[in-house]
Amino acid sequence: MIYYVIALVAFLIDQGTKYLVATRMEIKEQIPIIGDFFILTSHRNKGAAFGILQEQQWFFIIVTLVVVAGIVWYLQRVKHAKGSARLLPVALSLVLGGALGNFLDRLRMGEVVDFFLFNFGSYSFPIFNVADACIVVGVALIIIDTLLDAKRPNETQSTDKLEERTEE
Repeated sequence: MIYYVIALVAFLIDQGTKYLVATRMEIKEQIPIIGDFFILTSHRNKGAAFGILQEQQWFFIIVTLVVVAGIVWYLQRVKHAKGSARLLPVALSLVLGGALGNFLDRLRMGEVVDFFLFNFGSYSFPIFNVADACIVVGVALIIIDTLLDAKRPNETQSTDKLEERTEE
């Protein structure tokens, strides 16, 4: 249950921040937060990450429904994990909350509200939102969990081999 609460909190923070930007800022309006490095920028995106696949709303809706169903199914399988294996359900919760946040925008408005803009010298990172950040952090945690999981069987095998040698 806690993992669905994490997804709900991510979803609500995403929707709340998007609402504030959409209702209090004009499109393309910018508010510097940390000089030219971090600027709140009201932007709309009809595509995916980095503006790819513009105007493909049905594709996004179908893919999101499949991904959300897959996450919920898999979360049911791994939610009772113990110890370090708890990382995966937290990661899935973040991806779920973020996916639902952007899904709702696309369903309601046909576009996603983006507003975080970071500049690194002359390079501007593509504008994103809380849902995007949750998805990226969730995927990063899934990768970390996968790497840790790949290491776990080796440790188990080493322990088993050590026990076999000790028994001989």
